[in-house]
Amino acid sequence: MALPQRQEPSSEGFTMGNNNRALLVFLGIGVLAGFLASLIVGGGGLITYLVSGVIGSFVGGYLFSVFRLELGIKNDLLRQIVTSTVGAIIVVLLARLIA
Repeated sequence: MALPQRQEPSSEGFTMGNNNRALLVFLGIGVLAGFLASLIVGGGGLITYLVSGVIGSFVGGYLFSVFRLELGIKNDLLRQIVTSTVGAIIVVLLARLIA
């Protein structure tokens, strides 16, 4: 008697769930980074936090990689929050200079 073949789970639903979770974590880090930046340089509003934090994530990540800055923080989530916050502070200050 042959054993039944094991069926592999569909990767479509699994991948989609991870993409959604990653997007939510990214947006959550953006809101938190924008909020922390607003505490340092002033400002407010959930949409402002989100926009400055998400743009700050890209700016901070780019600047840290260009200047090869290492924070020495072992926790990936905390390192991303700090990087995003630094980027959000730069974004807010540049927006104030332009406006």
